[in-house]
Amino acid sequence: MTLSQARRTALRAQGLDRPRAARSGPVTMRHFQQVVDRLGLLQIDSVNVLARAHLMPAFSRLGPYDTALLDRASGRAPRRLVEAWAHEASYVPPETFRLLEWRRRAYRTEAWGSISGVPAEHPAVLADVRAMLAERGPLTSAQVHERFESEHPRTRGEWGWNWTVAKRVLEFLFFTGEVTAAGRTGAFERRYDLTERVLPPHLLALPEPSVQDAVRGLVEIAARAHGVGTRRCLADYFRIRGGRVAPAVDSLVEEGVLERVHVDGWGEALRHRDASLPRRATGAALLSPFDPLVFERRRVEDLFGLRYRIEIYVPEPARVWGYYVLPFLLGEQLVALVDLKADRQAGVLRVHAAHRAPVQYSPERPPGVGAVVEALVDELRLLAGWLGLDDVVVGGRDGRPRGDLADALALRVLRPAP
Repeated sequence: MTLSQARRTALRAQGLDRPRAARSGPVTMRHFQQVVDRLGLLQIDSVNVLARAHLMPAFSRLGPYDTALLDRASGRAPRRLVEAWAHEASYVPPETFRLLEWRRRAYRTEAWGSISGVPAEHPAVLADVRAMLAERGPLTSAQVHERFESEHPRTRGEWGWNWTVAKRVLEFLFFTGEVTAAGRTGAFERRYDLTERVLPPHLLALPEPSVQDAVRGLVEIAARAHGVGTRRCLADYFRIRGGRVAPAVDSLVEEGVLERVHVDGWGEALRHRDASLPRRATGAALLSPFDPLVFERRRVEDLFGLRYRIEIYVPEPARVWGYYVLPFLLGEQLVALVDLKADRQAGVLRVHAAHRAPVQYSPERPPGVGAVVEALVDELRLLAGWLGLDDVVVGGRDGRPRGDLADALALRVLRPAP
C-alpha cells in the first residue's frame, strides 16, 4: 500500500473519509450506535474547556446531535455503553466490558500503586464501601466520603488528584470490575453501583472468556477501527501490554481476519479483511485530542506526518500551539491545529490560535490557505451552534489572533454566514 492508500483506508474505517450525511431530522440513537460500533470505544476525559472528549467523536462524524443520547446509552437499562479501563477510562459496549476481565483480575500489575494497594492498606474501608453500595447504590464518591470524613479527612497538600480514601477504594472496585458506573451526575461525577446491577443479565450469565480469546477479540476490534495499522497501533487501542498481542495477531492472520501488508514510508502493517479503500477522502472535521483517529501520537506522526502533542500540562509560556488544540482534518490530511475554548459566559466560541499543521510529508499537495480557512470557518460555526454558542471570535486573551491562519480566519469570520 502507498501511504495515501493507508490514510484513506484508516479514514474510511473511522467514518471520516466523506462529508457528514445530510439528514432531514435529528441524529437518532441508531446513528449514534453506528459510531460506537465503528470506533469500539469512546475515551473519557473530564476537561470541559470546549466539550468533554467523549462527546466530540460523534460530533466529528455526525455533526450536531443531542448529547442526551450518550447519557441514555450509558445511564439507562439496557445499557449500550458501560465504563471501563480500556484506552484509559472509556465507554465501551457491554460485550467489550467482558473482554477486559483479565485486566481486572491482574490489578496488581495493571493498576497504578494508589489503586492496587487498597486491599492491604484499607481493608476495613473496603468492606464498608462494598456494604454501602450493595445497600444504597448507586452513590457518588462524595456521598461515600461523608461516611468516612471523620476518620479519613480530605487532604489537599499532595500533588495530583488528592483522592480521598473513599475515592481510592471506589476506584479500586471500579478497576477490578466489582462496581462500575450506573451513570454520571450533571457535574460529571460517577454514580458507582454493583456491576451485576448495571450489565445486562444475559452477559453476566456468560462464561468468562480465556485471556487468549479476550485479547484476540480486543485486537480485532482495534484492527477493524483502524482499518490498517501496525502491531503497536493495535496494542495501544486497548492499552494491551506485554507479549499478548503478537499471538493474537498471528491467530487472526492465520484465520484470514487480518492480512499482513507493507506500507511505503511506514513499514509492515496489518489490514482488517473488512477494510475498504475509498478512491478519495473528502471529509472535513475538527477532532478532539482524544479522538480514536489521533490518540496514538506515534500513529499520527507515521501516517499523517504530524508531530502532535497536547499541551495542557505545558506551562503557558512554553506552549507552541495552545492549551486545548484540535487537529483539523480536510480530505486525507491534518491541515491545521486550532486552540479552542467555549466561552459559555460570553456565548462565543473563542479561537485562541490557528496554525497550519507542520506536516513533515504528504502524499499530495496540501490545500491552500483559502481552502483551509473556508472549510475551517464552516466547521467552527457548526461546532459553535452545537455547543449553544452564538458566535465565533478569533483572538487570544489579549484579543490578538495567534498563528499563521489567524488573520485570514478572523477576516472570514467577520463576514456574515451565508
